[in-house]
Amino acid sequence: MNRNVLIAGGGIAGMAAGFAAARAGWRATVFERAHAFSEVGAGVQLGPNVTRILQAWGLGDALKQVAAFPAGLRARSMNTGEVLATFPLKDAVSNYGAPYVTLHRADLHGLLLQAAAREGVQVHSDSVVQRVHQTPDSVMFDVMQHGQLQHHHGPAAVAADGVWSPLRQQLLGDGLPVFTGHIAYRALVAQADLPLHLRSQDVSVWMGSQAHVVSYPVRGGDYLNVVCLAEGRLLDDDGHNLQALQTWNAQKSEAQTLVELHHALRGACAPLTDLMAACSDWRLWPLCGRPAMQGSHQHAQGRVALVGDAAHPMLPYLAQGAGMAIEDAAELALQLSYAAEDDVPQRLQQFASARWQRNARVQARALRNGQIFHAEGLMRIGRDMGLRLMGRRLMDMPWLYGDEPSV
Repeated sequence: MNRNVLIAGGGIAGMAAGFAAARAGWRATVFERAHAFSEVGAGVQLGPNVTRILQAWGLGDALKQVAAFPAGLRARSMNTGEVLATFPLKDAVSNYGAPYVTLHRADLHGLLLQAAAREGVQVHSDSVVQRVHQTPDSVMFDVMQHGQLQHHHGPAAVAADGVWSPLRQQLLGDGLPVFTGHIAYRALVAQADLPLHLRSQDVSVWMGSQAHVVSYPVRGGDYLNVVCLAEGRLLDDDGHNLQALQTWNAQKSEAQTLVELHHALRGACAPLTDLMAACSDWRLWPLCGRPAMQGSHQHAQGRVALVGDAAHPMLPYLAQGAGMAIEDAAELALQLSYAAEDDVPQRLQQFASARWQRNARVQARALRNGQIFHAEGLMRIGRDMGLRLMGRRLMDMPWLYGDEPSV
């Protein structure tokens, strides 16, 4: 059997899929449109449901080299600074068998890229997968590689080409993602450059009205990743500008960004405004998404599986976007390990059936969290009271962290 899986997209989802498939005995070929992988990106939080998989893949030691291990999570009022609730993230190992970690997205990607290279995964940069063709027996990618059209064949393929996935459009034809009305303003600051009272090795969530701020350590705790997520202040006239919405790293003038942040954080307490003032080089990330998954057909079509944001773009309010992509990769590899050439479509349907409901639940919960984090009026009062009374219980999620995806 020709056990070559073709993968469109070399981000976290694609690299995890390639590495996991190689561990399952397949040759994996990854096609990435970028000329080179970039250091630019956001921070990432990985719950024990994800680090458990990375440990099973033999990547636990590599993770320790680049991640931070926050002891706790603090939910705070944006306006008063009051700590509404705390949650002991350090207990993840005893409760769920694996740690809760925070790290830079580029470090997670680099970890997976190095692991994939050790497993013999071929990665082609400057390679745009333009189209996929299927027959009953095989699948073919049309790939523009370094300006030349090439054709690649195999018994299985994976669309891991992100939230704007061209392959999803071809396979499902269900339209483009839509702008959610939310913008992430992201910054990275060296902890050594912060005054002592602003340095932190914990995850902090500051909740207000129509906005919240998250901060957590990355790069072994040497840096603090700071993200303000706000509603209703999108890129002026760019709300319907496809190019603007597709820009991962949009950057405005410093003055314009500060005006928008000031508006989003109006009424914020002094510790939070001090932290935001200490950050510079703010980058914008328009949040675009889709409704929660409706069925297994959105995860696999014939010999092509869809994984990560191509299948189920996640809003960041549950911190599970990268996590669900890695879970996808683990389940995909399990099914491929059992596959014969003639039953690849059936195995991919098994993958889809195993994954779609969990991903739909995480998508829906992330959307709900966004509404809670940005609550106004009586809902905000109820949110804060609920956190004061039952914060630890509300923040623990055994349904998410305790599940055992296949590795």
